This record gives sequence, structure tokens and C-alpha cells, in this order.
Amino acid sequence: MKTIHEHGTPEISLRVEALESLLEERGLINPVAVDRVIQHFEQDVGPLNGAKAVARAWIDPDFKSRLLQDAAAAISELGITVGDNVQVIENTPKEHNVVVCSLCSCYPWSVLGLPPTWYKSPAYRARVVREPRKVLAEMGVDLADDVTIRVWDSSAEIRYMILPQRPAGSESLSEEELIPLIMRDAMIGVANVTLPDKG
Repeated sequence: MKTIHEHGTPEISLRVEALESLLEERGLINPVAVDRVIQHFEQDVGPLNGAKAVARAWIDPDFKSRLLQDAAAAISELGITVGDNVQVIENTPKEHNVVVCSLCSCYPWSVLGLPPTWYKSPAYRARVVREPRKVLAEMGVDLADDVTIRVWDSSAEIRYMILPQRPAGSESLSEEELIPLIMRDAMIGVANVTLPDKG
């Protein structure tokens, strides 16, 4: 049985490639322009921006305080423009936060990039509100019974990003070494940041 988190099947990839080729052959899209748009979302906006903010917050308590108080201002210190009204919520050992947009798919593109397919799915949008612990478990986040789960509903007025917990054992890592560990799903709250398996 497929879970909410599974997406991006080979069949979909093939359809996208076929559609792109057809549009290009008919002169309806310019492949250079398409590449520029993709590059923009991969390099100029996206999860790398959010990861930079998280890593800085993990090593700099003053930055973390500013990030939780005024995310846009703090993130701009890193040279990143946040066009969305973003609020950062911190995960702690006793509280786990997760983001949804129950009405559509409002999402902080500037720090998380393109929204994943599952984030926009009716199943995720409905179920994570009703049964967040079960949905998180299906996505690989098993929480103890004494951990409170809070669900934050993004909207056109405010969009949320999670500041995940720093993984144990990462204390000796530099900011640059921490950044690649921080994946988009952890900043939505449906994954935890973990250290790579050395085995």
C-alpha cells in the first residue's frame, strides 16, 4: 500500500518528459527559459535557503532568537530575500510541529522551494489535521506519547517553516557541514534531521 509520502513515479517522469518534448517541438516553450526557471527554484529559492537559516540557528543562539521572532528579517541577514510572510516554529524534545495548508497549498517557496506533491494532496491536507501522529508515523516520524504535536495551517497571510531539532552527535559539525543534513521535509515537520549512517 502506498503512503502519502510516495510520489514521483517513473510513469509521471516519462509523461513530463514527453509533454516537454512535444511543447518544445511545437515552439510553445523555450528550453533555455525552462532551464532558467528550474535553476531559479533549485539555486535561488528553495530548501537550501531554509537549510542555511536552520544551520545558522543551531550554531548561533542570537540568530535563532531573531529567527523565531522575525523570520524574514533574520533570514535577510543571510542575503536571502523572503517574499512570503514566514513564521518559524521550533521543534523541541516535548513538542513536535508540522505544517499543512488545509484549504489549498500555501507554502513558503522562498525557503522551501517547490511544494512536494504529497503536501498538495487531499489525503495529507485532511489527515494530518485529524490524525497527525498516525500520518507522521507513516512518514517515518515516531513520537513518544508524551510529545505534543501541533499542526500549523499555512494560508495566504502566513506561511510556516519548522526549525527542526539538531541531531544528537552533530555538536562538532560546522555550519557548512550541517547544511546538507537539513532536508525540506524536516522544515515541514514530516521528518527529523539525522546524521548519515557511517555503515
